[in-house]
Amino acid sequence: MSYQVIARKYRPQRFSDVVGQEHVTQTLTNAIAQNRIAHAYLFVGPRGTGKTTIARIFAKCLNCTGGPKVDFPDDDPRCIEITEGRAIDVLEIDGASNNGVEQVRELRETVKYAPASSKFKIYIIDEVHMLTTAAFNALLKTLEEPPAHVKFMFATTEAEKVLPTILSRCQRFDLRRIPTSLIVTHLGHIAKQEKVKIDADALHAIARGADGGMRDAESTLDQLISFCGDTIQEPDVLSMFGLTAQGQILSLARAVLEGDAPVMLRELNDLARNGKDLGRLLTDLLTHFRNLLVYQVTGQDLSLLEISEAEATAIAEESALTRQESLTRILEVLSDAEGKLRDAMSKKIFLEVALLRAVQSRNAVSIDTVLKQLGQLKSPEKATSTMSALGSQSTPAANILASTTAPAPIAELKDSPKSAPIAPQPVNMLEPGPASAESTGDLNALWTQLLDGVGRASPFTRTYLVEAHPVSLTKNLFTIGFDPEFADHIGLVDNSKNHALLQTKLKELGHPHCQIKFVQAEQPVGRKVQAATSATPKAEAPGATKSAGNPGPAPKLNKAGASAQTLAKPEPVPFDKDDFKNDPLIQKALEVFKGQIVEVRS
Repeated sequence: MSYQVIARKYRPQRFSDVVGQEHVTQTLTNAIAQNRIAHAYLFVGPRGTGKTTIARIFAKCLNCTGGPKVDFPDDDPRCIEITEGRAIDVLEIDGASNNGVEQVRELRETVKYAPASSKFKIYIIDEVHMLTTAAFNALLKTLEEPPAHVKFMFATTEAEKVLPTILSRCQRFDLRRIPTSLIVTHLGHIAKQEKVKIDADALHAIARGADGGMRDAESTLDQLISFCGDTIQEPDVLSMFGLTAQGQILSLARAVLEGDAPVMLRELNDLARNGKDLGRLLTDLLTHFRNLLVYQVTGQDLSLLEISEAEATAIAEESALTRQESLTRILEVLSDAEGKLRDAMSKKIFLEVALLRAVQSRNAVSIDTVLKQLGQLKSPEKATSTMSALGSQSTPAANILASTTAPAPIAELKDSPKSAPIAPQPVNMLEPGPASAESTGDLNALWTQLLDGVGRASPFTRTYLVEAHPVSLTKNLFTIGFDPEFADHIGLVDNSKNHALLQTKLKELGHPHCQIKFVQAEQPVGRKVQAATSATPKAEAPGATKSAGNPGPAPKLNKAGASAQTLAKPEPVPFDKDDFKNDPLIQKALEVFKGQIVEVRS
């Protein structure tokens, strides 16, 4: 007698033998018991999960002696004929090679004839999605209203390719991938029947490589028996199919979680040199991190995971090393890499870069967190605590925010004993301030000209500086102050580009080699009055002169002591959307956060 492969030798012969598809077999069992048998069935699922097997068993139940019934005897001649593929009334058709209109027309002619010896004439069409559209359309009428003695059973791996008009005429059953634990149990039973010794790790490796397909797992076991004889161990499985040992996957995953890039690269290099399938390795890593995330989200519920005891122990240990947010970012990086790996010229280099990105993404700050913390910076009393929280996270995003938003000049003033915080005293509008090398009027006039020059070069930068005021210009050091209300603007303007812009404009105004310093300082009332007066001068009284001895009428003050002109609305700032989009600060923000401008409002 010729040799029969394991997949055929141990093929299920009744519904109770089918593994992992109880939702389908139980429904068909109930349909037979209640005599609610439809005329067309469609079995959908991945390869090797039992679609054609279930169709054959269902045919046995319908055409067995004394049927339809589920508990048919094993020695029933009609069932044996169906098992051996020689039953006249059960026709198995390959949809790939019989996919034309002519074949369907022949089928339509044969359905008219009654079965030869059985109760039903059954047509099992495998890979039915291979039929052409014309063939499907030719089958529609027969499929909708077949003779009472005809039953159709279709099987396909790609249900989306079947016409909706066909789907609507069938009862559809979706078969699932078989869980790893059930495959391991079934393979252990087969190995015992074949008198083969195989360890548990080897069984798990076979089941992992089968990816939910029982036929693939049985074919792998058959091949391993031919290769290894009556004793099979895990290294045999791994070497034959290029799989990675579970311990190596766990070691690589732990290196990623701990951020140990050298160990991670060495592990990957060893696996690549030993000829491991890098695509399969990436899939196994994704599965492991997914299991770890589910373990954390569900409160350490292992019932949702198809894992071995060794992996369960490793997941429990690794759970203390990471958070859900970090695992989500790692999964995003690896999922993106999985889709691009097959097109990479060098899979090893591509996977190395992907794993390094996964390590870097562990502690990245989400954009929502960044925006929330930036919003808190508007409140001066929260700025220090917020930046401390950001600084405690050693991430690129935190470093960028610390360097671009932290008020560095304030920190320098606090740390340096030589430069105390500047708190200018109220200065009379007509007298020079003691800390200034120029008169107050000259300093304010210089500030007005400086603002105009900056506004022409970068209107966006000017919108921040309009809230500032000049403090002093001494020994080539131009100090610019912001009221406490606008202290958060310091971190936005205190950068090298704005320093260079201000130095350039000061040079054009006759003050070369000036250094710029931004500080937090209250604006004196007298200077506010002077700024308002110089911006919108009132008409002078007749006979008045501009000499220092006759400065003209003093500005009228309200009850609070402020000039009425100070309360007037400021001049509108010219706003150009293109200048805003092209501003260096905006471009830097887009680069840091990988964003895009959706809308610009003035």
